[in-house]
Amino acid sequence: MSKRFIGTILGLLSLLALLAPSAAAQANRGPIYTVRQGDTLWSISVCFNITTEALIAANNLSGSDIFIGDQLVIPGYEAFSGTISCDPVPYGETFRSLVRQYRMDETLLRRLNHIVSPTELYAGAKLILLQEDDRPAWSTRANLETGETLLELAVRADTDPWTIADINHLAGPWAGLPGDVFYLPSGESSGFPTALPYPLESAQVDPLPLIQGSTAQIRVHAARPVTLGGILVDRPLHFFPAEDGSYIALQGVHALLEPGLYPLRLETTDADGQTQAFEQMVLIASGYYPQDPTLYVDADTIDPNVTETEWQQILAITAPSTPERLWEGVFLTPAYLYGGETYFTSGFGNRRTYVGQGTDLVVEGFHSGVDYGGGAGLPITAPATGIVVFAGPLTVRGNATIIDHGWGVYSGFWHQSEIRVEVGQRVEQGQVIGLVGGTGRVTGAHLHWEVWVNGVQVNPLDWLQKVFPHE
Repeated sequence: MSKRFIGTILGLLSLLALLAPSAAAQANRGPIYTVRQGDTLWSISVCFNITTEALIAANNLSGSDIFIGDQLVIPGYEAFSGTISCDPVPYGETFRSLVRQYRMDETLLRRLNHIVSPTELYAGAKLILLQEDDRPAWSTRANLETGETLLELAVRADTDPWTIADINHLAGPWAGLPGDVFYLPSGESSGFPTALPYPLESAQVDPLPLIQGSTAQIRVHAARPVTLGGILVDRPLHFFPAEDGSYIALQGVHALLEPGLYPLRLETTDADGQTQAFEQMVLIASGYYPQDPTLYVDADTIDPNVTETEWQQILAITAPSTPERLWEGVFLTPAYLYGGETYFTSGFGNRRTYVGQGTDLVVEGFHSGVDYGGGAGLPITAPATGIVVFAGPLTVRGNATIIDHGWGVYSGFWHQSEIRVEVGQRVEQGQVIGLVGGTGRVTGAHLHWEVWVNGVQVNPLDWLQKVFPHE
């Protein structure tokens, strides 16, 4: 090999070394964010309160395309290093549990998230976490049971009480309190690193934050068999056992509920009659529903003297939570037999103003289901297996059918020209249950379909796109 060739190679290597930033220089650029499924530059920018332009410039991007696994530098955080994330606060986590789990300094966690008080850390809130490269999060946790000392917990966990006290920011081994959750330096991960009190192991809430008109799924794992109850906002929760040993409650979030913070309370009772409870505020966000054009209708169909009686009748029908779940998988659109001839004429949650024709009666409300267009006489099918619990005429809803799918989940079909089922009948998914019509409070023939979950109307389209219950 000639000296000239060697000199050329060395020169190129020197040039590359000058062009490539040093490790120290890269470290000074700030922490790294790894792109995940569903991320966009806009969503990442919003989470970290920066502009997309700043994010593009900091990473020398040529456009807005990013891909799962890409590693992005987050501008504005140059004083920090490691791995940074931005996620909703899981239900059951507290300021103390997060500080312990991620081995973060309390001041740093407050600074990253502009937290004034730990009480601001509610479920569903945006939370920025920094994981330093040389300080991985603790993954093993244990509860200090009633009557147990930190020394006994340490022996059980094959460690010592001073180590547990140190990594959990206790004043000393004497400072552990019964029911507290402590992270341990070793051992198998429990898979449930939350701050919930024993015997609760985890409580997964989906979605977070909750959305107006959404179906909330609450899946709870317990260390031993318990009876579960609780409240979301002001609705009592009904839990049912799942195949994996967990307990599941489904609860509708009202479309008119003001966005804000509301309580989610879990209560357990074991075989000995011992009770335990945990409550945390959860964020409910806006569904951003639009305003429909003003609707001029028969005044009798919006007269409170008429509508209230019918409303109470519907509430009573949809109140029971049948313990047997009859549906499997996603729901099937009730218009599937004529899908090529129909379209949505109004979506769920749309704000509405009704005016009584020839009167000054005005009623404000929202659209409690989805409307499918199409002509009278088209077939309506059951979206899922269930039992017919109502089939008959109503003033506002016209010829109506209500199906109980179990677990407090119901489907309602209004304005039919003909009902093809009767009360007590079991119907299967895809079975014809009636025909499209224009009876009741309508401006034309259409299929109105709504879904009720534990006494609250929810967006039916969620049930066409997502399996309930789900992992």
